[in-house]
Amino acid sequence: MRGAATILHADLDAFYASVEVRDRPELRGKPVAVGGGVVLAATYEARRFGVSAPLGGAEARRRCPGLIVVPARFEAYVEASRAVMAIFDDFTPRVEPISIDEAFLEVGGSERLFGPAEDIARTIRERVRAEVGLPISIGVATTKHLAKIASRVAKPDGLVVVPAGEEEGFLDPLPVGMVWGIGPVGEERLARYGIHTIGELRAMPQSSVVEWFGQAWGTDLWERARNDDPRSVERRARAGSVGAQSAGDSTDPDRRHTTLLALADRIGARMRRKHLAGRRVTVRVRLDDMSLLTRARVLPGPIAETTPLFRITAELVDALIHDRAANRGITLVGISVSMLEEAPHLQLVLPLEEEQVTTSGSRSHLRARELDAAVDRARERCGRPAVTRGALLRNTPEERSPTEAMGE
Repeated sequence: MRGAATILHADLDAFYASVEVRDRPELRGKPVAVGGGVVLAATYEARRFGVSAPLGGAEARRRCPGLIVVPARFEAYVEASRAVMAIFDDFTPRVEPISIDEAFLEVGGSERLFGPAEDIARTIRERVRAEVGLPISIGVATTKHLAKIASRVAKPDGLVVVPAGEEEGFLDPLPVGMVWGIGPVGEERLARYGIHTIGELRAMPQSSVVEWFGQAWGTDLWERARNDDPRSVERRARAGSVGAQSAGDSTDPDRRHTTLLALADRIGARMRRKHLAGRRVTVRVRLDDMSLLTRARVLPGPIAETTPLFRITAELVDALIHDRAANRGITLVGISVSMLEEAPHLQLVLPLEEEQVTTSGSRSHLRARELDAAVDRARERCGRPAVTRGALLRNTPEERSPTEAMGE
């Protein structure tokens, strides 16, 4: 018997184009294509004219005379992707990215903390919009294949839930081309046999579909039309780094420090939840001309505590701005921790020198560790908003893009 609908397929809408529109608001509502000789992505306004990937650039301009073509910025897309994946990780460890702009999530084990799968999907959509500034469509279903179809039906920027027991009623009227793996050629071939909907394909004998498409592929298509998909969501490999970043005006030092504290709190909590700590701390600063500056420090011992992480990053960012960006506007600050270790044992240090909370194993570091452990326990029982730091209550930053990198 199939279980509840707890599998999510989350798919960022017109991803590359949406990032460009986010970063250049004057493009909103206009037909935009990303790429030069070949279209890599297009806004829905451009798609109405038949512009989509991988259409040639000349043909795209012919179809849409007012088309605005912008060059691809892959660093920005990777940055946005990592931000969205980090949000997914806040809800479940079972996240399976399948491309830069989509992933499967299994949230059955998270419902006790965050509510039903539909509520989790709705919250994810709200956070992606608020924190990363991008639209995302999510399908919720009992299988991976059906969740992916549901997310396609949800586009653009929507949510579709297919409850357990209602799969056939949802699938049957849909075009057969919605089946994962059936492209235009396969759809045209099935049309020659009088099959236009998924229900019509499901009603066919398996032997007929196998005769048309071969044993392996025909069986696969026939099973997908019947929502027979035993695949589970596979957890991705452990991240090579853990990080967060916030887009917004961080020129004022007080506001910048508040933002860094909020990011350190989020990163530290995420590392502790995964029983990780790291020795390399990297900070990133984006200036008002979109240029990026970075600086890093390797620590003698691993840390995962909020206070020492904040102290180190504030020092690094302030020094970086003083040395290379004095009197410049700051539009983004970010933190990442790498050289990760799993459940590290602390090597205690003798109090022979001045106490440093940033020194792993010092008495100050141990006190910070005990404080974070108490905060983590309270948040686990009562939810993350139940406990926060006073500095964040006074001046809460607008976090737009927390990220967890998949490697450096």
